[in-house]
Amino acid sequence: MPTTKEKQLLNYIEKSYGESGVEVLTEDIMEEEVWITMKDNVKLRAMLYKPIGFHKLPLILQRTCYPQNEPLYRIHARELAKRGYAFLYEYCRGTGGSEGIWEPNVNDRQDGLDTLEWLEQQKWVECIGYWGESYLAFTGWIMADILTPKVRSLCLANYGTDRYVSAYEKRLFRHDVLTSWAMGNAGYDVTADYLESCKYRPHMFVDEALWGKKLDWYRDWITNTKPEDDYWKQGFWKELKDIPSKVKVPVYISEGWFDHHLGSALKTWECLSEEVKEHSWLEVGPLDHFGQNSITSYQPQNIKRNKALPFLEWFEQTLKQKILPKKSVDLYVIGEDQWKKVPEWPYQDRRKQTLYLGGCDNGKIAEELGNRGRFEYTYDPQNPVPSRGSEAMLHTVDEIGSLLQPEPGYRDDVITFQSNTFEQDLKIFGKTFVHLFVSTDAEDTAFTAKLMEVMEDGKAYNIRSSITTIGADMGNYRPNTVIEVCINMWDIAWTIKKGSRLRLDISSSDFPQYAIHSNYPGVWACNDSSKKAQQTICYGSGFPSRIELEVLTEEVDLK
Repeated sequence: MPTTKEKQLLNYIEKSYGESGVEVLTEDIMEEEVWITMKDNVKLRAMLYKPIGFHKLPLILQRTCYPQNEPLYRIHARELAKRGYAFLYEYCRGTGGSEGIWEPNVNDRQDGLDTLEWLEQQKWVECIGYWGESYLAFTGWIMADILTPKVRSLCLANYGTDRYVSAYEKRLFRHDVLTSWAMGNAGYDVTADYLESCKYRPHMFVDEALWGKKLDWYRDWITNTKPEDDYWKQGFWKELKDIPSKVKVPVYISEGWFDHHLGSALKTWECLSEEVKEHSWLEVGPLDHFGQNSITSYQPQNIKRNKALPFLEWFEQTLKQKILPKKSVDLYVIGEDQWKKVPEWPYQDRRKQTLYLGGCDNGKIAEELGNRGRFEYTYDPQNPVPSRGSEAMLHTVDEIGSLLQPEPGYRDDVITFQSNTFEQDLKIFGKTFVHLFVSTDAEDTAFTAKLMEVMEDGKAYNIRSSITTIGADMGNYRPNTVIEVCINMWDIAWTIKKGSRLRLDISSSDFPQYAIHSNYPGVWACNDSSKKAQQTICYGSGFPSRIELEVLTEEVDLK
């Protein structure tokens, strides 16, 4: 039985179709279970919905590995069929009744192509659009460069094709995304405690030690920590990364500022050819991976759009009207509660704003470089800083988004810098980079940064956060040597309002968003123990620790 929350979601989806304005053409719907044979004779189970009395139909295809979501697929199927579409959702092999063995990612390219070729032979199928979110978007991307002639467009949400960006930040694994996903999609029931699993050392063997079976594909994820590893630069993941540049049909990419796939998805958009971009859409809203509001700092009025309308508009144009859409880049600006259209992303008309740590006073953020100083703290991997408000989380849903932050000084291992009150709005419109001059008595360690807006009432809400490791920025490090590291943060459109302040917290852990650094060098998943590290942050003259913001130029007025 669905939970109350699941029922609310289903009701909301059904209601959104009714409010979309897209006309219902019939209430007579046919529902049929079909079995589609792959080239290796494995049969995949699919459900087909069609309006009765139509001889030629545009068809929308989904390929999924989530049978638990079947009530949702059925609502989409019935509502689309009422509006003159055929809808087919097919289960990946080894899931939802389909034959074969479930291996994430491995078979979806060929199975997707085999399914498209079967649909090409169905005379009643006039044209095809592919639609999916998350893994259902992956199953679209992985065949997007080998589409069959009837496929006219793709509508792909909450996924990016640069898998390394989705899995790692500066060699530290995104536990809350991929460890939780592996436990839930291992192909058998995993009953081990999630946080205990994330903390297990050496993590390389958590599958056999706590989950009951060896998962080779998970071990590959957690041991190939560098983007230049062959695992990412060759073979399957390299093929996926290269696909956007080869796509020939229009693509609608939908994302959220606090979706864990955002960084990868924006890279995917940039890789589309200019010809395809001219007929594609990019939309980034104030949402998480589940389509929920991620902003808690104020009460926005324009935060949500009709759930069904955007992709219905897309398929009405590309499948029914058979026209090429005009390019659209539509972004929600946090702090202004407005959707803005821009010519392109990354947006070109912007400048770099540099703010220095230390500034004119100890612990300040200012535009001028101040006197030399330092902060010291002890980082203990056995007592990590808990993730609070994050953009790269999946399992720990209550900590996703822009959330109220603890007061400065809430932990001895979290160092806070704050600016003076802003006398005018500051519009962040792109990436943020935090450059730190640091030292540690360990051979390798991590440093984290969290950027926040402090409202006039003193409450702070996170804008962006990220992490780096000494090994990723420096290579062979000599303990107690001061070096410069850079913490890269994902894009955001956020207006810091006049009267607010900027706050930056520096620490060395952010768990379970990221794996806990052991303070030993080497592959994180192979370290079997941890130790404390003494960390130092230097700032001021000679050590220009700083925040670099990509901001709009003053004269730009987006409509």
